[in-house]
Amino acid sequence: MNQHAKPEIMPEDVVIPDNKSLGDWIEGQVARFETRELDWDALKFQADFDPKYKRAQMRYLGTGATGVSADNNTVPAVNFTFSTMVLPAGCEGPLHLHTDAEEVFFIMRGERVRIMVEHKGERYDTILGNRDLISVPPGVYRGLVNEGREEALMCVMIGSTKPETPTYPADHPLANVKRPKK
Repeated sequence: MNQHAKPEIMPEDVVIPDNKSLGDWIEGQVARFETRELDWDALKFQADFDPKYKRAQMRYLGTGATGVSADNNTVPAVNFTFSTMVLPAGCEGPLHLHTDAEEVFFIMRGERVRIMVEHKGERYDTILGNRDLISVPPGVYRGLVNEGREEALMCVMIGSTKPETPTYPADHPLANVKRPKK
């Protein structure tokens, strides 16, 4: 049996929630940009430790893996999460590990975003720019640095409805920083 096979969902299997029209139900699945806000506090504990970790998340589908436990202004995640991230010039997302899900970065705007990947003592770096994408499997450390002159804007997708909070390498300075509960 194919371990990646998904059940087939046919139109007759889909149930619209009680007391909702198709339009009402689908509008509940829409997250409009005009109702989003950049959340500079989601990872503020990192920026408080060192300003180079400053970045903002804008959530659309689920809450992602930043440690934000709930956001009533998102579409509920069913299979994965989706957010955008603003990464100021010179700032970075520290090396971290997701053990439960693949993480995808799609650079919407950015001229030079370095992606660092580490696995079993080996490191590989690659540079992404506008409309480039990388998918990092679970169990592999990943981090990124905006080496460009302007802020980068990227989409971040995580293959879990409620991703586990990532961890840092034991020798990383953030490994011992307490993450506040949100």
